[in-house]
Amino acid sequence: MYNPDFWEVQIDQTDLEQIPNEAGLWFENSEDRETRYVWEDKIKKLTPRIDSLITHALTQKQLEAMVLYFKWGKTQQEISEIMGISRRVVSQHLFGITRRGKSVGGAVKKLQKVCRLESIAIQN
Repeated sequence: MYNPDFWEVQIDQTDLEQIPNEAGLWFENSEDRETRYVWEDKIKKLTPRIDSLITHALTQKQLEAMVLYFKWGKTQQEISEIMGISRRVVSQHLFGITRRGKSVGGAVKKLQKVCRLESIAIQN
């Protein structure tokens, strides 16, 4: 059966060799590579510290919801089914609620606050 969506275009190897490496989608020059190495080193140093902050700052339910949501990409509905709680409570564990005009609870807000405090402590 004839289907033009699946045509193959034959390219000669000599034509491919004329395309410079710099034109490649994943090309990384030495400056880019050095920047990536610096970031990787920073991440390696910060990861244990962040893990410690997370485990000490969050409740067990918040930690579980955070891991499912951010690490495993689960939806709030999926998390509610896994944890056996309502989707609304999952949202509260992750992002908190507003009560009498004030933001209350939420793992994300807790972590932001702890990270700010940690950043200030590191600078001093």
